[in-house]
Formats: sequence, structure tokens, C-alpha cells
Amino acid sequence: MINPSNILTLPNFEATKSLGQQLGQNLPEGSVLLLKGDLGAGKTTLVQGIGEGLGVTDPIVSPTFTLINEYHEGRLPLYHLDLYRLEPEAVTGLYLEQYWEEGETLPGITAIEWAEKLPYLPLNYLEIQLSYSEGAGRQAILQPVGDFPINLRQIVQPFL
Repeated sequence: MINPSNILTLPNFEATKSLGQQLGQNLPEGSVLLLKGDLGAGKTTLVQGIGEGLGVTDPIVSPTFTLINEYHEGRLPLYHLDLYRLEPEAVTGLYLEQYWEEGETLPGITAIEWAEKLPYLPLNYLEIQLSYSEGAGRQAILQPVGDFPINLRQIVQPFL
């Protein structure tokens, strides 16, 4: 069941980026974010905010054709994956579990766009479902799964 306080209204681009900044400033090492939503829902904007919150200075763009972009200059590394152009069987061959399996986890934060294409999921992650409605802006639903390592209260408070 989704906690109603984890359903956020993001009226504009800046609010979406601000949520990402809050996440980047507060998420601990090893956090995995599964980002879901239609084209234009704000997934890349959110990741840009996460990068800013981490202190990443390189421009963050969607890795649609490269699949994975890594940014190492912030508080923690940011691993930005985009599975839009892949089928689940192609994703299996990428061995993405190196980003989240215990004992193998790369230090940093992993943000995966089009996460619904993953054929397997981490045990612990934060699912962020983004949607956009003309005139109403964006909505973000944050759903921690498993033993996600942070209480979201301080992150979502500025948006309530």
C-alpha cells in the first residue's frame, strides 16, 4: 500500500528537478531508483536533479543510445541507465545486477529509466512512478521496496 504522503504533485520542471536534488543530497550509497513513466514524464529531469544534489557538474543527458552513463565527480558516483530501446532478454545480457547485488554493489546511486523492462529486480529499491498531465504538471509516487535504506519523510516534506 502506498503511503499518501509519498504521492507528490510537481507543478513544473523546477519542482521535478528539486525533488531529484533532495534525493541526491539525502540518499545513501547503494541506493537503487527504478524510474517508471511515459515519455516526457520527467525521468531524465529527475536524474538531472539527483546529479545536482550529488554535486555532479557534467551535463546529464538520457543515455538512450549508450545505455549507461556514469558520473564520478559528485558526493557519490551516479550510474544512470536507460532501458527504453531494449527488450527484457537484451537487458539480461547486460548483467546489471552488479549495480545492486550485495557484495557486488558499486558504490553510488543507480537510477534506471524504463525500469519496467528489467526482467529481474533488486531486493531493495525506491520505485518512482512519474506521470504528466497537461495543465496539472507532474505527479510522482515514491514507493520504497524491501529494506530501502532511508526514511523518505525528510525528502518529501518540502513537496507536501
